[in-house]
Formats: sequence, structure tokens, C-alpha cells
Amino acid sequence: MTRLSRRRLLQLSTMAGATALGGAACGSADPRLAAATSPEAAARVTAPPPDGVLGANFNGDPRVMTFGELTTAGATWLRGFLPMPRVDDGDPAADPTVSTLLRASGQGYGTVLSLKFPYAPKPLPRPGSAAMNAELARLDKVLPLVLDKIDILVLGNEPFIESTRDDWANGALNAFYEAVADHVVKYRAAHSPGQGKTSLYMGALNHLDEPAWRVAATERWLTHVRTTPELAGTDIHPHLADPGGGAAYLDYVLPKLGPDKKFLATEFSLVLFWKKHLTGRVSAEYASKYHVAPGTQVWQVIKDALAKPFPQDQWDDFLRTSPWFENNKNFLTEQTQKFRATGKLAFAGYGIGQDAAMSGGFGPDKTPWLLNSLFATHTVQPLPNGTAAPNYAWLPEFQALQHK
Repeated sequence: MTRLSRRRLLQLSTMAGATALGGAACGSADPRLAAATSPEAAARVTAPPPDGVLGANFNGDPRVMTFGELTTAGATWLRGFLPMPRVDDGDPAADPTVSTLLRASGQGYGTVLSLKFPYAPKPLPRPGSAAMNAELARLDKVLPLVLDKIDILVLGNEPFIESTRDDWANGALNAFYEAVADHVVKYRAAHSPGQGKTSLYMGALNHLDEPAWRVAATERWLTHVRTTPELAGTDIHPHLADPGGGAAYLDYVLPKLGPDKKFLATEFSLVLFWKKHLTGRVSAEYASKYHVAPGTQVWQVIKDALAKPFPQDQWDDFLRTSPWFENNKNFLTEQTQKFRATGKLAFAGYGIGQDAAMSGGFGPDKTPWLLNSLFATHTVQPLPNGTAAPNYAWLPEFQALQHK
């Protein structure tokens, strides 16, 4: 199959899968948010059980996606996170993350909600303190909305990143998340006899490919998961600086989980590997074809695409002629297969779209999350029908991986 025909098939697939935005988008100040959260925009699906499943991840902003894009990708599972301070802004049922996942659940999607406690650089609250009680009160506003509706609830997002190293060392990190877990376990026992629909995981561990992140607090984290019957397992986020780095996560976590626990990988990517190449030069082939100065660096091309989105052919050529990307375009398949081969994967989530935080102020030190996404929302012009252009590598792999 020629490269052109493959792209055309992707475009046709996108056009066929995308649904109309419907009445909820009309007059909306943010059409993509309306498209993400409108019940009319979601096609009915039948989600498989959480056993080696690969789903889509929108992080904390459902505006990066539409339900039409989920349909195009073949996704039947969806993950997002809720920063808990947002609960103070009003009714959490109206929060974009919560409302999107609840509507997805109502349409048959499997759903994963991660609760994010972003404290760094402030210290974590101590159990029994007024600050801890306030955090548990926030939980009590969210739990009635999601228990028995969301399939998987993850207690934490990236706790070691979202806390201080002092709290790693003094036990405060573990005490805080153990108190959160104990509160949620007791709440579920009181309100969902038999544990109900929603499985509980602790999450997520980062940078386990670096010895400095495998510390006593990490060991205690996994011990708590292993010895708490009500917890189904732990989450990991293998954002890798090396294509083979995911093995370090599995080698560290799986022996410590015990035989009856599973793991999630609600986020994973090669983003730290991409970052190492931002100051490299673009290929001579790309520079010649698009009349770019030979010394132009990778980050400068990305910044130009964000300022004035490229035609899809040009963006594809930029990535295709970059060996660091093209030589790793099967990463999604390879890493998912490694997760599945353990027999312990419940759910893995892959980023679906480029959000504003990924795209603003782009420079040589920016973490290039936008290179991971299934759809190039900000760097590529929309397709003729107005839908987002797909990433030539990730979307076909994601679609194929839906057939386990």
C-alpha cells in the first residue's frame, strides 16, 4: 500500500467515524468541550472487561477529544484525571472530567478516573489534621457520583511528582495516600455492598527506570497495595527516555504486587526520548523539500507548526524523515504487547489529543507531549470535513490493538 493511499484511508476512517456535534455544541463557547461531553456525540459501545485493554486518555481536559475521534480510533475505554482542588469550584458533577466519564459510562464505555492531589512544593497534609479532613471532605463530594458508575477509580495521579522529596523520606507521602485509600475503602464498603462495580487502584508510580525513584516510600507503597485486599493493584506511568525502559517498571513492580493483583498504565509514552532530540537538526530531506534552513532544529519546526498548523503531508514528512521518530513508530504496539504478555495488565491508556498546555510556549526545553497523541489537534490543519488529523504512526497501531 502506498503512503498516500494509507493516509487517505485514515482520512476516510476519520470522516466515517466522526459524529455530528449535535445541539449541545450549538452556541457553545468551546465546541470541542461540547463535542467531548455531549451525550448526543457518543456512539453506543460495548466495552470488554479490563483485562489487557488499551484505551484513550484525555488527562484532565476532555477538550482534546471528541466522541467521534474515539469512534474512529475504535476505543471502548476512556481515562481522565480530576485535580481535587477543582472540587472547590462548584458541583463536581459538572466538572468536565467527571461529566465526560459519566456520559461515556452511560454509553457503554469502560471508564477510569484518577484522583489527582497536586501538593508540591507544599507538604502533604498529615492524617488527623484540618487540612487532611478538608481533603477527605472533597472526596466525599466525588465518591457518590462515581462509585458503581466508573469502572476503575485510581487513588492518586503521580504522587511522587506531586509531593516533595522531604515527604518521600519522612513517611508523609505514604501516610497521606494510605489514609485516602482507607477512607475510600470504608466509604465503598458502607455504600456499595460486595464492593460494587468500581475497582480501586493506587496510582501512579513514575521514573522507576531510575534508581533514585526506587526508594523506601516506593517499597512501602507496593507493600500497602499487596497487603490491602480491597485494592486491585497499582498504576504506573512509564514515560520513557529509552524505548526499552519499560522493562524496568515491570521488573520492579510485578514481583512486589503478589499473585492476585494487577497493574494499570494509565499513561505511557516515549516523551522523554523525544525530548532528547528537540535540539537536533531536521533531516536534509525535510529541509530541502520544505525550503527550511539546514541548521533548523526540531523544536523550531514544532513551534512553527503550532504557530501556523501544517498541512498533514508536511507534518507527516517531518516525523517520517526524523529517524528518532520513524524508527520507533511501532512503540505503541511493542509496549502494549509487553504489558499484555505479563498477564497482569488491567488497562493501559494512550493520549488521544494535543491540549493547550502541551502547545503553549514551545521551546527547546519543553516536554513534547504533543508528539504522543493519536490526533494532531494543534500542529496540523483539520481534515476537509473539519475533524482532527490523525498521527500517521499512532492511530493505525491503536486501532489494530483493539483486536487483542
